[in-house]
Amino acid sequence: MPLIPMKSLLEAGVHFGHRTRRWHPKMRPFIFTERNGIHIIDLQQTVGKLEEAYNFVRETVADGGLVLFVGTKRQAQETVLQEALRAQMPYVSNRWLGGTLTNFRTIRSRIDYMIKLEERQTSGELDKLPKKEALMLTREMQRLQARVGGLKEMRRLPKALFIVDVRHEENAVAEATTLGIPIVAMCDTNCNPDPILYPIPSNDDAIRAVKLITAKMADGAIEGRNLRGVMAAEAEEAGTPVAGASSYQPTASMNANARKAAPSGSA
Repeated sequence: MPLIPMKSLLEAGVHFGHRTRRWHPKMRPFIFTERNGIHIIDLQQTVGKLEEAYNFVRETVADGGLVLFVGTKRQAQETVLQEALRAQMPYVSNRWLGGTLTNFRTIRSRIDYMIKLEERQTSGELDKLPKKEALMLTREMQRLQARVGGLKEMRRLPKALFIVDVRHEENAVAEATTLGIPIVAMCDTNCNPDPILYPIPSNDDAIRAVKLITAKMADGAIEGRNLRGVMAAEAEEAGTPVAGASSYQPTASMNANARKAAPSGSA
């Protein structure tokens, strides 16, 4: 049984590509036909590629790895944020900052500074400062939250990226490719799928299509995390360490955010 029924893919408009004049020739294998000047994606291939991507995400997280969810265009922002929180994975839903991956040490230092400002605000320390200074630090904290807030729990490089629209996120693709980090991505008919290890042929502009595919990738991460928990329990009982990329455990703040995002659910 497919991860997503064909009917659901059709209803979400996953099969609608771009106008034929905007196509990328390397997407030819994933195109079923052309209708009224628009390429129609072969959903049989979407089903197969979706399952491959899901299994990869699940195994990556089960091995202790993080999957960074990336979607900064308007149609993807809210879905990427909600589904990443539900899966307790890091995300970028606003502008991609240059060096997010290739200069992660610097990015991490900004995240740590943001966390310190949040702690100072929570403790009431900022309220004791002169009003002008407190306002300046509060604005700096808010600016950092908007830019790197989704990376707060990412203390190391991710083991994979899930991207909505590789053309729009070309900088993220370039950085991941430079570092050899595998990419799972929704690939529309105007995309070059070559840099993508697990391309999912799909309309990447329709909000319903973005929600459907992104939610399924989040489901894969959740299943992987659950498997990780089972393996950890079995290893503890046997007195042996858990094999995998790391001993990643979601923090309390991430768990709290996930509970807030829970209503988004999976499609």
